[in-house]
Amino acid sequence: MSDPVPLQVLKQIGSADHVEGLRSLRDQVHEQMEALLKARPVEQFNEQLNEVHDALIQRSAALAEAEMARLGKGSPPVPYAYILFGSGGRKEQTLSSDQDSGVVYEDPVSDSEEVQLYFKELCEMIVMNLQQVGYPLCEGNVLSSNREWCLSLTEWGMKLDKWFAEPAWESVRYLLIVADGRCVYGDEKLLHLLKDSFFTDMLKSPIILKRMLENTMRHKVLLGFFGQLLKEQYGTDTGSLDIKYGAYIPMVNAIRLMAVQVGIRETATLERIRRLAKAGQLSDHEAAVYEQAFRLFLRLRLMTTEQKNNGLYANNGKLSSSKLTKELTDELKSSLRLGKKLQRAVFKQTMGRLT
Repeated sequence: MSDPVPLQVLKQIGSADHVEGLRSLRDQVHEQMEALLKARPVEQFNEQLNEVHDALIQRSAALAEAEMARLGKGSPPVPYAYILFGSGGRKEQTLSSDQDSGVVYEDPVSDSEEVQLYFKELCEMIVMNLQQVGYPLCEGNVLSSNREWCLSLTEWGMKLDKWFAEPAWESVRYLLIVADGRCVYGDEKLLHLLKDSFFTDMLKSPIILKRMLENTMRHKVLLGFFGQLLKEQYGTDTGSLDIKYGAYIPMVNAIRLMAVQVGIRETATLERIRRLAKAGQLSDHEAAVYEQAFRLFLRLRLMTTEQKNNGLYANNGKLSSSKLTKELTDELKSSLRLGKKLQRAVFKQTMGRLT
């Protein structure tokens, strides 16, 4: 089919009545999209792929709600928002993305323990459904089924206050995770209220901003002092390029830190760049070249995905240098130089706010 994500397939996902059907649709669409990766403009491809991910996650949640009702547990006792973090929150998932999720639910008027138990069971079911559909668990346990990431609005506010008050590395990492949070199912207003707390605390916490800067700068671009690409030196990936942590993540982190400092709530990196230009934090020329560089990093990151025998996809972020043409290599070096320039600019700008 010419369109990798026709409306009819999204409708099929939205009406699937069991998880096995979702898994079959996921595999079908993913295989078609993998074949079209090289031919499609990367921004269009990325948008369509993430539209599929959203539809699969939304339907998995709806099926879990229906199963809870069938088991006599009733409907959600209060409104809630199912949140994606990481690449899902940024709408930058690949074919192999895992689960990074959380829940915020409305403060219960009474029976808070009963409400807590309901969401615990619901989220365990959603996470199980998504595993069966083909989404591995987050290795860091940032999952809605983990009580630490499934909280009422008031509890979330208290947790954010605690993280902002503790400039520990882990607290800062969690805050940056929350910054990328996006509601994929449920009541989006609840996430807006959670983000209100986030940005209010952000303005009052210069020490946290300094720690965020340290976190942002820890991943260096894979370009050496003499302009050479820095390849993996050891192990099975010797000679490959770490696109995820040497190109994509440094730019994601830098743009995110610029965005949260001025209260930009969009989570997708390209949209953050555009909003930064509108806010006067980037010139139109800077925004254009950073967008171009980031699109290349997106494409190369998508190229690192491989399908395994079980139908799942794996992605360690490493790309064999043999997959790069001379033209792509030159473009990558140019884009990495821009990545270095961006990191320097973010460091200078953030330190200026702290002095």
